[in-house]
Amino acid sequence: MLEAQRVRRNALGDILRRSRGRNPDKPALYFEEEVLTYTQLDQLANKTAHSLLSKGLQKGERVAVLSRNSMDFAILNFGIAKAGAIMVPINFMLNKEDVAYIFGHAEVSACFAAPEFMQLAQDGLQLAGMSPKLLSLMSKPAVQAGEWLPFRTLIEAADDHEPEVDIVDEDVVQILYTSGTESKPKGVMLTHKSIISEYVSTIIEGGMTQDDVAVHALPLFHSAQLHCFLGPYVYLGGSGIILEQATPALMLQTVETYKATQLFCPPTVWIALLRSPDFAARNLSSLQKCYYGAAIMPVEVLKELGKRLPNAQFYNFYGQTEVAPLATVLQPKDQMRKPGSAGKPALNVETKIVDDDGNEVPRGSVGEIVHRTSHAMLGYFRDEEKTQAAFQGGWFHSGDLGIMDDEGYITVVDRKKDMIKSGGENVASREVEELIYQHPKVSEVAVIGVPHPFWIEAVTAVVVPKAGELLTADEMLAFCKDRLSSFKAPKYVVIADNLPRNPSGKILKRELRLRYETLTT
Repeated sequence: MLEAQRVRRNALGDILRRSRGRNPDKPALYFEEEVLTYTQLDQLANKTAHSLLSKGLQKGERVAVLSRNSMDFAILNFGIAKAGAIMVPINFMLNKEDVAYIFGHAEVSACFAAPEFMQLAQDGLQLAGMSPKLLSLMSKPAVQAGEWLPFRTLIEAADDHEPEVDIVDEDVVQILYTSGTESKPKGVMLTHKSIISEYVSTIIEGGMTQDDVAVHALPLFHSAQLHCFLGPYVYLGGSGIILEQATPALMLQTVETYKATQLFCPPTVWIALLRSPDFAARNLSSLQKCYYGAAIMPVEVLKELGKRLPNAQFYNFYGQTEVAPLATVLQPKDQMRKPGSAGKPALNVETKIVDDDGNEVPRGSVGEIVHRTSHAMLGYFRDEEKTQAAFQGGWFHSGDLGIMDDEGYITVVDRKKDMIKSGGENVASREVEELIYQHPKVSEVAVIGVPHPFWIEAVTAVVVPKAGELLTADEMLAFCKDRLSSFKAPKYVVIADNLPRNPSGKILKRELRLRYETLTT
């Protein structure tokens, strides 16, 4: 590496080393009974890097990680980066065929898996016809199973000093496979520069400080928890508590026990917290900064949260994996002034609304949300066609439809794929959902379009009532007809026990569309 490049480098592993230099003995992360200071976390990441290199992994090779949240996940996040390799975090809820596709498409050279996902990983590797250089089990205490070496044993005797690897800021450090609506996921290539530029925006826009105590409860394989919260707080030198799963009782207990100042949840999880009996029983007064994202927060839910957490300020983080993932932020001062808005472009982001030809539309008009930002991905791994389409016209095309008002605030109207065409009229599912959330008996709702012989698509609401409430489809239909234009009011209402969602909290409307595609026949 040229000496000047090394001097100027700002890579993912570097931020951990710098935080260690500033806060060597400060607790960096807690997980169950384990606590690691910044010195210990950095040493373990260095050991991980040396171990990967000793097993013959070369710079740029892909390393799969298949696990729930854990301390080992965090160590690997930085250790793989220090080795110059590329981390591929995998959704543990995928089936073996989907895992095999990612293994094969990424051509992984190593695989780390939690014991409960070892069989899934083995099945995926077998289907993909692959034999990686290294298989390792992430568990404490250490467990070995055949070729699967215990992670902590693997790195125990390794050098704990910073490895000398030629890394530059524009090197790819992670490939995150999107859980989109397409048949095959796309591999989003994030560089060191993408991620750290996004960390700067996140820290500034989110009002984060090194004195914060953050709860990392949502899945770390997803860019939101990993790159809006865990990474930025390590960059700052704050402290974080990793939870294996985002269960309401554990999350609320953790806030009380550690006097956490920060919590991120998608709206579905905030709703689950509000409905938990532990919400009123726990002392949550330490919470100062509460974040939501990944889906639209119903205004009525936000109002309830504001009343029940009076010491907390709320932020809406909007974006997607391709921008690492932050794009816009709605600040606390605007939560009630601009209800439902995604806010303004973040520090390192430029955003506009365009028509199908890429021309900027007038303020107040619906168009596609596009961005220019140093957060943006390098492209989709091994998919030049989709990469070119995403960057058409020199802007990243989000696939979201939105409106920008006269003050520059953006409101997300819908995904392009979720806009309902009913009787020749466009119906934004989000508008109908906001109205339904005003009904006092409604806990959750998703509005979709289902095939219809006359309307082409019929507006359909799938509604989950609050616990203990009796709600009928007729009651809901009448409620909507009294408050919405006739073409926007649902033609059908389905009362359901729950809504399908992915681990990041997004409601899977594509599953609902498949489930109810014959509703009108």
